[in-house]
Amino acid sequence: MGRDRRRDGVTTLGPVLAGTQILVTAQRRASDLSLALGRRGAEVTVAASLGVESHIDEDTLLAQTRQMIATGTDIVVVTTGIGFRGWLDTAEAAGIGHDLVEALQAVRLVARGPKARGALQAAGLTPDWVAESETSAEIADFLVAEGVEGMTIAVQHHGAGDDGLEKRLAAVGGRPFGLVVYRWGPPPDPAAVDRSVRDAACGAYDSVVFTSAPGASAWLGAVRAAGVEDELRRLEKDRRVVLAAVGHVTADPLRSAGFDPLLPDRARLGALVRSLVMYLGDASVSVSTTAGDLRVRATAATLDHAVLPVSPSGLAILRMLASEPGVVRSREELLAVLPGESDDPHSAEVAVARLREAIGRPIVQTVVKRGYRLAVGEVAS
Repeated sequence: MGRDRRRDGVTTLGPVLAGTQILVTAQRRASDLSLALGRRGAEVTVAASLGVESHIDEDTLLAQTRQMIATGTDIVVVTTGIGFRGWLDTAEAAGIGHDLVEALQAVRLVARGPKARGALQAAGLTPDWVAESETSAEIADFLVAEGVEGMTIAVQHHGAGDDGLEKRLAAVGGRPFGLVVYRWGPPPDPAAVDRSVRDAACGAYDSVVFTSAPGASAWLGAVRAAGVEDELRRLEKDRRVVLAAVGHVTADPLRSAGFDPLLPDRARLGALVRSLVMYLGDASVSVSTTAGDLRVRATAATLDHAVLPVSPSGLAILRMLASEPGVVRSREELLAVLPGESDDPHSAEVAVARLREAIGRPIVQTVVKRGYRLAVGEVAS
């Protein structure tokens, strides 16, 4: 299960995501996410792992979904696993995913084949009947034999057309209607996706955000194609990057791949943003120094949420010192993490001097003949 890393202790009203780099992998609602995260100080990069064909009417799909939730329906036919997951993704992004799943628990569910059944089960739902032949014709035969006169029947499609299923059900007195889910397409900028996975594996992002299960699967596919899955796992383990999903459906591919995504308490974009704010802004990811709370981000460092004008060398030093606050690090240890290939310990001394000048506050202490450490609260008292 994903960790619900929600915190109630963040009360800072300033830009708590100042200095953070966040990758959004979605095309749908990307501008909304970028705006909400940007308001809190984050720098946002968008690299959609899948495209969405625009001729699918998402507004109509959501209107039908809300109507189903409000008034109910008798039967729901799930024709494809990816289509059903796409329907749940759309509902999750609109903030009605939980309501939809609850409504479906009271409905007779018919699945076309094992993939559709698996998608239902992944959402915590149990189909009443499965067409093992994976054909709409078998579903039609079954429902016609059972009798559907006067019943409302939602038929989930992935793409256009229903193979005559709705026509046959209507001919025997049923009241079918189609739920047309948007079609996934190739990413609008494949090079940007490849660049995003390589940058993520190099520690360039504090968080990677997902809003759909197919999008998460596609991005993970790009990760594997680039051969950087192990690097990404190490960064997650070291808490240098957090993968965040809008809801449990979206999180499933990440969990299946062995990652541990951050989840909001409700499957809504607003709740996802709040979870990121709470997680990345929480005191547990900061170091309390004598000059304020230090946070070392992917590409920046902040002191009480104010971005420090440090160089890449200064950032590397702060990252090492903050990894074990108060522990003394030798010049040789600091030299090993500095960019470049210098083997002169004096280079570490120069980098520390420049770091101190950039920060303007005495948070890096010299320990005579031993090295350097952060001036954490316990040390300075």
